[in-house]
Amino acid sequence: QVQLVESGGGLVQPGGSLRLSCVASISMFSFNAMGWYRQAPGKERELVASINSGGSTNYADSVKGRFTISRDNAKNTMYLQMNSLKPEDTAVYSCNKIRGSFFPWGQGTQVTVSA
Repeated sequence: QVQLVESGGGLVQPGGSLRLSCVASISMFSFNAMGWYRQAPGKERELVASINSGGSTNYADSVKGRFTISRDNAKNTMYLQMNSLKPEDTAVYSCNKIRGSFFPWGQGTQVTVSA
């Protein structure tokens, strides 16, 4: 059973930065395209950034130029560097595959952007 553990969230002022981490219990990043998702209260979960096994990345328009996704296959870890944060980035952030059936969802990490 794959376990995903997200961390790095917190409370930050608008314009601030956070770095999220996603650690997997098994070595699977090397052959799965992975992504960061977020879900704000009352809204659907949305994919904000993805990275494939070759390192190619894609971003939602709402975060393009501000967020950077990366992965370290040797550490089974994926990161999301978030800069120039806005109040509308407030959500629970989770990681998972972007194709096929999802792995069991982790608990996510809360990001709150507020003055």
